[in-house]
Amino acid sequence: MPQPTASQLHSFLRSRRSIRRFKDEEVPDALLQRILETATWAPNAHNAQSWRFVRLSNMVNREIFAKAMADEYSLALQADNVAAEDIEDRIQRSRTRILSSPEIILLCVDAESLLGKYGDPNRSKGEVQMAVQSAALAGGQLLLAAQAEGLGAVWICWPLFAPREVSDALDIPESWQAQGMILIGYPDGDTPNSSRRPLNDVLLTR
Repeated sequence: MPQPTASQLHSFLRSRRSIRRFKDEEVPDALLQRILETATWAPNAHNAQSWRFVRLSNMVNREIFAKAMADEYSLALQADNVAAEDIEDRIQRSRTRILSSPEIILLCVDAESLLGKYGDPNRSKGEVQMAVQSAALAGGQLLLAAQAEGLGAVWICWPLFAPREVSDALDIPESWQAQGMILIGYPDGDTPNSSRRPLNDVLLTR
């Protein structure tokens, strides 16, 4: 199979967008399996492969998950003094997304996968950060793999702020710490526009 040129690959990498609206069309199991397997080839610290995936395919579990997320989201919005009607609107939108997305992958870090357990608190903290970074790399690779298959996807961080509630709602292993969820499906509508800061704004050379 011919490999893409460097120019083609750069164009592909820059074409990814966060997609939040999906067609009412199932993603074939074999296709999702291939995307997830590609995600597991992401670079990672110590080759510990600390990422874990939870596929939310059962609608009853999605309902439980949506309720747990809504309760925590509501409390956070109340603390920010958001108006009650706005809170209700945001919660309803999040619930609709959870229940209607063709596929949802909960991205987790397995605390049991950490290889380095040290007496030095800073070094131990570094090991945790590396595991989180590794899982994030797998999530990014998952997004690109979905893009390669003509699918759309978006990374949502809500579960990061309610790890205990997520764990209890889905009955996942206690060591699996939720980092975010990725919604996946066939895009419905035009790809949104996007922009990036000029490289000189984010690059420092010394």
